[in-house]
Amino acid sequence: MSDGGYLLDNARTEAGERFAAMAELFDDWTFRHLDVAGVRPGSRVWEAGAGWPTVPAWLAARVGPSGHVVATDIDTSWLDLDAGYDVVRHDVTTEPPPGGPFDVVHARLLLVHLPDRARVLATLVASLAPGGTLLVEDADPALQPLACLVEDSPEAALANRVRQGFRALLAESGADLAFGRTLLTRLRDAGLVDVRAEVFAPYGGPALRTLETATLGHIRRRLVEAGRATDEEIDGLVAHLRSGGLDLTPAPLVSAWGRMP
Repeated sequence: MSDGGYLLDNARTEAGERFAAMAELFDDWTFRHLDVAGVRPGSRVWEAGAGWPTVPAWLAARVGPSGHVVATDIDTSWLDLDAGYDVVRHDVTTEPPPGGPFDVVHARLLLVHLPDRARVLATLVASLAPGGTLLVEDADPALQPLACLVEDSPEAALANRVRQGFRALLAESGADLAFGRTLLTRLRDAGLVDVRAEVFAPYGGPALRTLETATLGHIRRRLVEAGRATDEEIDGLVAHLRSGGLDLTPAPLVSAWGRMP
């Protein structure tokens, strides 16, 4: 995607910290669903909006030398050029699929950020081979909007207020905060069959505090300029997170998949 209006662009140092934390949180969940999607030795796979190397590296190991994995992103700087998969700089909003047809297409936390997400979804579906599977994993921040499910301290109340500000910035940048819940219907309407979905919502632990801290670093200026928080409030919240305080949860991740007839 073009990153001109993207709130969480890949170029910032905090992006690497966010990617690493999300990999720790979500990769095992994603790998299980890629197994269900049918990634096997010899599979042809497109990882759209790859961002970080852990998923394409896992795919490359799974498909083996007889398969083919292509990982695309508008910014490929975090991807490994020597890990058994092809890296292609690619704008999924304006460019056709990078080859194909594919046996499996996967996109995680991509479509929710794109204003033209319906057309991009159609591109992903059109790249499938007969019998191929599309796995889309996207957040639904409106489904559960809190950072702290138990608001039992001033720090927890602040974390929830800052999360509310983050959600407002996401919406202003073109994200659909209720997108995840629509995936079942969208995949069926696209002509896919055997459509299913599951929801993942991790709760507590250091990876979530790392993710929140990196996100705050990424969007601090925007939060302050929008009057959503002060620098002093963000400094205090980050210090509390780094000390091990607060049990956080992210927006629920909806994983939906369906098969091309």
